[in-house]
Order: sequence, then structure tokens, then C-alpha cells
Amino acid sequence: MSKVTLPKTKYEQLKRQAEAYQGFASKFFEFAIRGSVEEVVEDFQDSGLYTKEFLEDLESGLSQSSYSKKYDNKTAKKKSRTVYQNA
Repeated sequence: MSKVTLPKTKYEQLKRQAEAYQGFASKFFEFAIRGSVEEVVEDFQDSGLYTKEFLEDLESGLSQSSYSKKYDNKTAKKKSRTVYQNA
């Protein structure tokens, strides 16, 4: 790994930006999955754009994710299908 030398002010600026991004990203991704894993996979499947293998990988990944373990029992109410059909 190479060493990089930065002025202290630039380092502090980058550190603040990274912390701000982490805060934003944690809130953004907290709301990315609004339904149970099954509902999310079903939404992807209903679009007709994804292969069976992708959907299986998606379900596996979501099921193992920390978000699923933390929030799967607190999911939002199921969304109306008409929202997706008109989108």
C-alpha cells in the first residue's frame, strides 16, 4: 500500500465528508427495503426483468443481510400493486 501525505486541513475536510456520507447512507439504506424479503423479491419478479438465478441470489442476500435481521419483523404495510403498474 502506498503512503499519501495530505495537509491536516484537507484530511479533516475529507474526514467530515466521510462521516456525513456515512450518516446519509445509513438513513437512506434504512428505508430502501420497505417490505419483507419475500415482498421485495416478489416486486422484482413481477417486473419480468430479472432471471431466476438473480432473484434467488437477491433473496439469499437480503435474507442474510443485517437490515433483514434487524428490521424484517418491522416492515411497512404492503404497497398497492397499482403503484408499480402505473410507474
